[in-house]
Amino acid sequence: MKYLHRWLEGPLTRPASRVKVRLLLGARQTGKSTLLNHLVASRDTVVIDLQDSARRREMERRPRALTDLLLGHNRRRQTVLVDEIQKVPALLEEIQFLYDKYPGRFEFLLTGSSARRLRSSSANLLPGRSHLFHLYPVLQAERLPAGQAGAGSGRILPLPGRLSPPRFPERSLNQCLMLGSLPGPSQESAVTAVKSLESYAELYLEEEVRREGLVRDVGAFSRFLELAAMESGQTMNLVKLSNESGIPVATLRLYYQVLVDTFVGYWLEPYARRARKRLLTTPKFFFFDLGVRNAAARLPMNESLLRLQGGALLEQWVGLELLHRVRLLGAGHQVGFWRTVGGAEIDFIVETPRDIIPVEVKWTDRPTPADARQIELFLKDPPDPEKTRKGLVVCRVGEPRQITPHVRAIPWNSL
Repeated sequence: MKYLHRWLEGPLTRPASRVKVRLLLGARQTGKSTLLNHLVASRDTVVIDLQDSARRREMERRPRALTDLLLGHNRRRQTVLVDEIQKVPALLEEIQFLYDKYPGRFEFLLTGSSARRLRSSSANLLPGRSHLFHLYPVLQAERLPAGQAGAGSGRILPLPGRLSPPRFPERSLNQCLMLGSLPGPSQESAVTAVKSLESYAELYLEEEVRREGLVRDVGAFSRFLELAAMESGQTMNLVKLSNESGIPVATLRLYYQVLVDTFVGYWLEPYARRARKRLLTTPKFFFFDLGVRNAAARLPMNESLLRLQGGALLEQWVGLELLHRVRLLGAGHQVGFWRTVGGAEIDFIVETPRDIIPVEVKWTDRPTPADARQIELFLKDPPDPEKTRKGLVVCRVGEPRQITPHVRAIPWNSL
């Protein structure tokens, strides 16, 4: 399978980061190993694959074996790729020793899919010596035709830079909502992608949860996973979930944290910047990918799903795009949702250093002023009038159109 370019290649290869240990975190099958192997393909690289059981046992028994192996190569400069570092966190001590003892000799690139394992083992996360990156499922900007990435690739939170071909194929809205955006399924037929996503949900339980010992009761966690997937994108109600699953509220909190720590989900916090109204403070939870969410919820990944949940899935897709872009863009960028105790609600509030943009998501392909009503109410009494001047409705409209004096409707694929 040919390599398809990712936006994160640019930040990973900047000179300021090449002199540091680069740690790339993300959920399983987001393309971490593929990306880093592409970046070092032209170099003589030592690859330590900790998913290889023999190699993992060797390093677990004697972490010093990594130092012996690398010094044995006796090269003036050596690139080293360690895959799934959380499986043997003790190797981070060896990496720090080599980084400090032989400055400039070793260029380390690490991947990881569980922050929980790293934290629980009190791992040395190389303070001052590492740069941390996160990889997510394929972004819309990584699918656009060549030459359209960067500042022109989105009306909200555009990612800087340009992405060279080959790139991921464009997908229809239905495909995005049913099958999600993982790199592997994105290049497969619909039938194969469905099987891959169903396997992902099962393998997550087996490999990440059972084998890594993240929870004690895998059966209860399996029930939780299905219910949590069904509730994805909704305001969190742990009491309701506890009643439906029979799992204590305290255990549910632990299970949600497992999803966050393995990058399978994120919290979306309420936006409450200088709020003048009483706002709800309960967060929402989003699965990191819609295809995985649908598979974990055991939902049919066909057109019947869109008839039942089309609007909710589109809202989650937009939310994930915004969450992922905010995290990639870093400081000064955030996204939340806005809901008052009186029932007024905006799906997403996006804040950049220059703007605060309320965003509503609608399933319609014929937006009307009524679809912008909540945004117009928000704009009448915004948290920061100087930054809050316009709003957007993301929907299935064919081309952008102005629907009220301050609100434009835009197609989902020009987000």
